Amino acid sequence: MPVFKNEGNGTWYVMARYVNWKGERKQKCKRGFATKREAQEWERKFQLQNSADLGMDFEAFTELYANDVKNRLKENTWLTKEHIIRTKILPYFGKMKISGIGTKEIIAWQNELLAYRDEKRNPYSQTYLKTVHNQLSAIFNHAVRYYDLRSNPAAKAGNMGSEEHKEMLFWTKEEYRKFADEMMDKPVSYYAFQMLYWCGIREGELLALTAADFNFDKETVTINKSYQRLHGEDVITSPKTKKSNRTIKMPKFLCEEMQEYIGMLYGLKKKDRIFTVTKSYLHHEMDRGAKAAGVKRIRIHDLRHSHISLLIDMGFSAVAIADRVGHESIEITYRYAHLFPSKQTEMADRLDDLGKGDF
Repeated sequence: MPVFKNEGNGTWYVMARYVNWKGERKQKCKRGFATKREAQEWERKFQLQNSADLGMDFEAFTELYANDVKNRLKENTWLTKEHIIRTKILPYFGKMKISGIGTKEIIAWQNELLAYRDEKRNPYSQTYLKTVHNQLSAIFNHAVRYYDLRSNPAAKAGNMGSEEHKEMLFWTKEEYRKFADEMMDKPVSYYAFQMLYWCGIREGELLALTAADFNFDKETVTINKSYQRLHGEDVITSPKTKKSNRTIKMPKFLCEEMQEYIGMLYGLKKKDRIFTVTKSYLHHEMDRGAKAAGVKRIRIHDLRHSHISLLIDMGFSAVAIADRVGHESIEITYRYAHLFPSKQTEMADRLDDLGKGDF
């Protein structure tokens, strides 16, 4: 093997030859190994990865997986996946050969996670268990689709956990007005919650808004980005889905309020964010306002549910609501079906009218 010792500092290095994706012969040098064995192990793993040999260990394959998918995902999405892989998957499967992992190993891993209890004796949530298993299955699916692994053992073993739908809370218009009255002592809070409630936008969409996104002549606000806090820095990304890119028609009173608010921001440039508060600030203000108004505490995201429920109550269709809030109409129909007025009685009466002539 092309492993050599650096006589100057006593470390080892590797000169590995390989053929790249263009068919060109290349050479890679990797330095700084403390022992010859470490250098040889790195060279072995490198050659297995380069040849996509499924005799490589699972940890080596996850490096290939990361290189293949990381740049196709939003940074925050990848960070979530990477954390699950690093903390819940690699400690168990890391040193196993990917081709040698079967349903028996998957079930044993599942049982460990199912048996876990934290210091308060609480297990992992059903939603989290399902998310972790889905990530493992995604890695094996990638191996099946692109690296000729025969089958996905995680799929054969079956899922664990289930998706838990959190209770959907919302404020009535009267409850929101009580809350909004309590926010008037802090303009930034008041105007932020006005946008959340009357436009139904997401928290990240709110915090990404700039003055340039508003067209007060047309009474619209354009949603085309989202705010995230990653690695201690402000990051602006594309919205959650393609459907999330949208232009929302604002009620006239809100246009007037937002013109007033933007006019208060001294030295603001068109591309500057108009809400530079943090998500934790908004959550704290939600606590303060709900308590002062004497209304139930809901989540920030529940303001979006409140907007949708208000539109349903006003008689708008699922398709029209979906266009406004950046959902697929089928998702509105499914998630908010219990809020739409029931048509069952009307259906039965009309069927009765049709059937009377037959009997």
